[in-house]
Amino acid sequence: MLEELKKRVYEANMLLPKYGLVTFTWGNVSEIDRESGLFAIKPSGVDYDKLKAEDMVIVDLNGKVVEGDYNPSSDTATHVELYKAFKNIGGVVHTHSPFATSWAQAGRSIPCYGTTHADYYYGEVPCLRCLSADEVEEAYEENTGHLIVNEFERLGIDYEAVSACLCKNHGPFTWGKDGVDAVHSAVVLEEVAKMALRTETINPKVAPAPQYLQDKHYYRKHGANAYYGQKK
Repeated sequence: MLEELKKRVYEANMLLPKYGLVTFTWGNVSEIDRESGLFAIKPSGVDYDKLKAEDMVIVDLNGKVVEGDYNPSSDTATHVELYKAFKNIGGVVHTHSPFATSWAQAGRSIPCYGTTHADYYYGEVPCLRCLSADEVEEAYEENTGHLIVNEFERLGIDYEAVSACLCKNHGPFTWGKDGVDAVHSAVVLEEVAKMALRTETINPKVAPAPQYLQDKHYYRKHGANAYYGQKK
């Protein structure tokens, strides 16, 4: 079981450079096996071109390393908190992809300007507050996870309807049903961030897409009456 999990997580991690989401080692993917409560995650600071499936680190939901020769990603504690709170997710991704990170550094949520965005996220992708000095000093990565969970609850955002967020002055986190699905969200987020920037450059007075159009595009792909794609 663990070898298969490590293989899947390795393959998901290798999608990050494939889609141009990482520079050097600036990113990580994890995937959890809910039955065992263990997840695999990329090792910290290991170059993608040197990475192997057996290098993935197995961690439990207390953040303890169960198996692996390397230290796990420095963002492991954030992944732990997301898995503990968002019960229906199976994969988490963090990158510093340039367009999404630019919105995060600007402290701005990404508005839904069109149907591409609406196909994947129900409403804007939120930019959350910056952690306080005490939160950073006390337990930076763990508190990043708490921030995401608490802010989604406070704002009333369904984490399954908006599978991404921006942490102010930091960067994006995305999640999905498994590691590959979380990477898919990260790729979409980067494209949405790019298009939103260009949209505002072309028309600084642009308004978000009408709610009825957002609803149509989101619900035709998601929910009980979705009809996009092929029936399984």
